[in-house]
Amino acid sequence: MAEKYLTNDDATDSFVSLELPFLRQKLLDLFCQVAYREGDFVLSSGQPSSYYINGKQVTLHPQGAVAVGRILLPLLTSDTVAVAGLTLGADPIVTAVSVVAAYAGRSITALIVRKEAKGHGTQAFIEGPTLPPASPVVVLEDVVTTGQSALKAVDRLRQAGYRVNQIIALVDRQQGGAELYQQMGLDFQTVYSITEIQIRWRELFPSPAP
Repeated sequence: MAEKYLTNDDATDSFVSLELPFLRQKLLDLFCQVAYREGDFVLSSGQPSSYYINGKQVTLHPQGAVAVGRILLPLLTSDTVAVAGLTLGADPIVTAVSVVAAYAGRSITALIVRKEAKGHGTQAFIEGPTLPPASPVVVLEDVVTTGQSALKAVDRLRQAGYRVNQIIALVDRQQGGAELYQQMGLDFQTVYSITEIQIRWRELFPSPAP
């Protein structure tokens, strides 16, 4: 399959200045172009899958990071003081949102939640500035499958004394994550469903006629 990549000429300015509905479409195309693949895969949950989404191909992409930050920022509740997520997938997302927020005149701290406590120094689970108790924090995720990764971040943040009631994902694979969050009383939003990505991917890369 021939891959189509955005060039600096047609991407940088538009990702910075486009209105959000059009930016959302460009980010969807970028997911299809660089992150979505079909084949035989095993997910981090251990489940087999006929497709895979490598979200880091988008969130570490220069234009992708700008788009992610711009699209996620308006989804945060007005009282949000920080965004956080489980390393490694959430690291570039929380950074992008924090930087875009600063340009928009908002102060949103980026926090990174370790999977295991650091084995030296402060032995902290959470990296980033220490915030006042009960600070409202939103958990961000690139791709949600079963929902366990983001839920682990929620637990760590709550143990640290923060208030966490919202999870936002770039992509929902629709394999139980949303239902889990609902059971836990967490508000869940997603930018794209897997169905939307698959439909657009087949439009961009149609199978050759037999």
